Amino acid sequence: MALADTLRSLSAPVRAGWQAADLIDAWRSSLIACLPGFLQRPLAQRDQQLLIQPQGASARLSVRQGGETLELGVLDGEAPAALAAVLTGVRQDVRRTLVELPAGEVLVRSLSFPEQVRTNLRQVVGYEIDRLSPFRADQVYYDVRIGEGAAPNGKLRVELALCRRDALAHWLQRLRDAGLPADRLTWEGAWPKANLIPPEERPRRPIRLLTPARLLPLLVLTLTAAILITPLWQKQRQIDLLDTQLRGLRVRAAEVDEVRAALERAREGSMVVLQRKMDQPRAVDLLRELTERLPDDTWVQNLDVTEREVQIRGESARATALIGLLEQAPGFSEVSFRSPVVQVATTGQERFHIAFRFQPPEAP
Repeated sequence: MALADTLRSLSAPVRAGWQAADLIDAWRSSLIACLPGFLQRPLAQRDQQLLIQPQGASARLSVRQGGETLELGVLDGEAPAALAAVLTGVRQDVRRTLVELPAGEVLVRSLSFPEQVRTNLRQVVGYEIDRLSPFRADQVYYDVRIGEGAAPNGKLRVELALCRRDALAHWLQRLRDAGLPADRLTWEGAWPKANLIPPEERPRRPIRLLTPARLLPLLVLTLTAAILITPLWQKQRQIDLLDTQLRGLRVRAAEVDEVRAALERAREGSMVVLQRKMDQPRAVDLLRELTERLPDDTWVQNLDVTEREVQIRGESARATALIGLLEQAPGFSEVSFRSPVVQVATTGQERFHIAFRFQPPEAP
C-alpha cells in the first residue's frame, strides 16, 4: 500500500510556483521511499538539508540527513562571524536550506473563495492580504493551499498562513550572505511542502548535471524503481484483462437469463393451454351420454360445443320430454330450451333447440 501511494504521488499535480529543481527533488524523494532500507540510507545521506530554527535573537542550527538530525549548535543573531564558521564544514554537502518558525509566530486562517480563483489563488490572496490581516502584502510572507472538502455554497476551502517579514529579514539576509539562501520558510506543524517565501524570491538553484559519481546511484535507483513498478504494471494489465472478460461474461449471463425467462414464459403458456384442454370435457364422453339418453325417435342435426355450454338442434317425437331425460344424466346441468318447440308438418316431429352445461364427474 505504501508503495502504491508513493507511485501515485509521482503523478500528482505540480504546485504553482514550483521550480524544476523542486520537482526533481519531489520525484527523487518519492523514488527513494520505494527502495528497501539498505538502499535508502546511502542515497539519503547524499541529501542534506540545513535547518535554521529562529528563537528570538538566537537560532538553532542543525543538519538533516537521511531522516536523522545532527545538531550544530545555537547561534547569536548579533554575531555574523559565528554563522560563517559553523557553515564552513557543511556548505559543500547542503542541497537545501530550510527555515522553520515556531507555530506561534505564524497566523493560520481558514477562508473561502469562489471556484474561479483556483488557478491564480496565490495572486488573488495577495490582493486581499490587507483585508484578511492587519498587514499589507509587502509586510508579510504568506502561503496558501486548497483545503480538503468544500466550503458552503460550493466555494473553495482555502488555508492561509502568514508571518511578518521584519522578524525574519536579518536571518534570511545572513543566509544569503553566507552563500546558503533559504529555499523554504515553514513552521512547526505546517502542511506538506508549505513555503512562505514567494516564488520570485526563492533561489534559482541549477540542476546538477550527471557525473560518473552520480550516474551509478541514479542508475541503481532507476533500475530498482523499474523492478518495483513492473509487477504493479503487470498486475494492472491482468486486472484490466480480467475486468474485460468479466464484462463479457456478464453480458452473456444477461442473455442467458433473457432466454431462460422466454422459455419459462413459453412453458407457462403451454401449460395454460394444456390445462384448459384438460379441463375441457371430452367430446367422446358427451356423445356417449347423448347416445344413451336420447330416445330412438330423436335425431340430432347440429351439435355445438363451446367452453361455456353445449347446444343441440334436431327433431324428436317428444321434444318436451328431452329436458327431463338430460337433467337425469350425470354431468348435465342447466338444461333448457333456447327457442320454442316447433311442429314439423311433413313428418309430425317436433323441432327443438336445447342448451346445457356438461361436466363429466371425476372418476373415483
